[in-house]
Amino acid sequence: MKPVVYIDGKEGTTGLQIYDRLAPRQDIELLLIDEEKRKDIEERRKLMNQADLVFLCLPDAAAIEAVTLVENPNTRIIDASTAHRVKPGWAYGFPELSQLHRKMIVESKRVSNPGCHATGFISIVYPLVTMGILPADTPLSCFSLTGYSGGGKKMIAQYEAEGREELLSTPAIYAITQGHKHLPEMQIRCGLSCPPVFSPIVDDYYKGMATTVPLHLSQLRGVSSLHDVWKALSDYYAGQKLVRVAPEGADGKLYGGAKAGDNDLVLTVAGNDSQLTVTSLFDNLGKGASGAAVQNMNLMLGFEETAGLL
Repeated sequence: MKPVVYIDGKEGTTGLQIYDRLAPRQDIELLLIDEEKRKDIEERRKLMNQADLVFLCLPDAAAIEAVTLVENPNTRIIDASTAHRVKPGWAYGFPELSQLHRKMIVESKRVSNPGCHATGFISIVYPLVTMGILPADTPLSCFSLTGYSGGGKKMIAQYEAEGREELLSTPAIYAITQGHKHLPEMQIRCGLSCPPVFSPIVDDYYKGMATTVPLHLSQLRGVSSLHDVWKALSDYYAGQKLVRVAPEGADGKLYGGAKAGDNDLVLTVAGNDSQLTVTSLFDNLGKGASGAAVQNMNLMLGFEETAGLL
């Protein structure tokens, strides 16, 4: 029998993107709620407990509540909200980080999907810390450029409105009080002793993300050149299908929308033997949200992990 899948919150940006990736597939059965009942708790409860796997595409408080509606011990959950990303008992849905991460996703009943900015940061920092190249007590900074779709329906409407505010055509640095909701995830999942100084930036384009961590080679251990850093990351992600490192010798420009529409992530190591940057390029709606959720679903249900994504 085909696995049965339900998207709770299909009307939101992430839910719609998951639906778009799943609707053409013939290897799953997709449950759909009647439009007039989409906020009916009992109808949602019924569909969740009929499903083999449920995606939660909801605000944090609603996601926490939704978990309590699942009474079927066989129903598995992927939560796309922030609510469970550092919660004990929830596997962290970033399989490329390690074989243990992958194993936990495959076996878990509860998987938390990574945040978009966090995906970019963690893809860079986690392997460097794990390999012993970057000490966990290093004070780090990060800036991350995203398209406005990362802000959901309200921000999309704001950016696409006629007669919108002129300043929206320029980049906006936000969360300037260092309270961004992805910071706990970024720190805890990388095992850092303190969170990075984080500057997220939203700009006037729909989707695509460029997350950059600047480093001095003097901060690193066991490497003596830009090449060494590039090779260490290349070796770490060797064989992965949805995360890869760009060829050595990056020069020129990196564009935030370069991976728009894709479901993979590309790391670019650039600079010199003294100062360098590592940048993650991906789609905030792809590997940064819905694409990653579908990848996790594939692993949990025993499909090839790139099914419906490449």
